[in-house]
Amino acid sequence: MDAPAVNRTPRTEDASRQVHPETLGQGPRFRRLAGRRVLVVGAGQRASAEPEPPVGNGRAMAVLFAREGASVACLDNARDALMETCAIIGREGGVAVPILADVSDAGAIPRAVEEARENLGGLDGLVLNVGISTRQKMDELTTEDWDRVFAVNVRSNMLFAQQALRVMAPGGAIVLISSLASHRAASRNPAYEASKAAQVALARSIARAGEPMGIRCNSVAPGLMDTPMGRDASRNRPSRAAFVPFGRQGTGWEVAYAALFLISNEASYVNGHCLLVDGGLGVGIARD
Repeated sequence: MDAPAVNRTPRTEDASRQVHPETLGQGPRFRRLAGRRVLVVGAGQRASAEPEPPVGNGRAMAVLFAREGASVACLDNARDALMETCAIIGREGGVAVPILADVSDAGAIPRAVEEARENLGGLDGLVLNVGISTRQKMDELTTEDWDRVFAVNVRSNMLFAQQALRVMAPGGAIVLISSLASHRAASRNPAYEASKAAQVALARSIARAGEPMGIRCNSVAPGLMDTPMGRDASRNRPSRAAFVPFGRQGTGWEVAYAALFLISNEASYVNGHCLLVDGGLGVGIARD
C-alpha cells in the first residue's frame, strides 16, 4: 500500500510524522475480535481507473476485522468488488461470506441479514458503510434525487439495524459510517450532508432501542480521506483538501481502526457516540 496522498501545502515535509504502520494497514494483529461474527454492509470498493487505488473504508474494515479474528459477512451490490474483498480475506486465512444485495431495495435487507446470520452461525456485529451523493446544490435538487439519497444513506441503515436487533446476540454492537459532512456544510451538498447528519441521529436512536438487549450503537464520521470515493470528490472539487491537517488526507485503514474499537468489547461502555476521524478538521485544526 502506497503512503497516503499528501497535499502540497506548506510544511508537507512533516506529514510523515503522522504516518504509522496502522495508517497503511500494516499494524500488528491482536485477535481483538476473536470469535465475533460481523456483517459489513458496503464491503466492496468503488471502481477506479488507477492501477493501484487506495483502499476504501468498507474493504479496509472487512479485512481488518478478519485479521483481528472475526468471521465476516461481506455485503455489496458490486459483485467483482465484493468477491475481491472476500478473496483478500481468504488469502490471509480469514473467513469471509459474500452477500450480493442492493441496499436501496428494502425487501432485500431482511433476507441479507438472515443470510449473514445463517452463514456465520449468529451475529455479534453490524457495520453500515453506505453512502451515495448526487453532488447537487440546493437549487438543483429534485424530489427524486433527495429521496434516492435518503433511501440508501438513511432508510437502509434503519432497516438493517431493525433486523439486526431482532437476531443479534446480547453484547453485540452496531456502527454507522457517517461523515464530517454531517457536522458542516462545506461541500454545498445538502442531500448528502442532511442524510449523513440523519445517520448520527439514527445511531443514537438505535443505541436507545438496543440498550435493553445489551446492544450498543455508535457512528463514525470520517473527514477528508484518501479513498477511491475521496479521490473522486477531489477531482470534482480540487480545493477540497487545501488545508488538511498533518499535510495529508486520512486512509481507509484509519477509519477501519476506529470502527474496530467501537465494534469490539473494548468499547463496551461507549454508546450513542459519534467519533470524528478527521485529523481535527471538524474543530478547526487546519494548516495555514
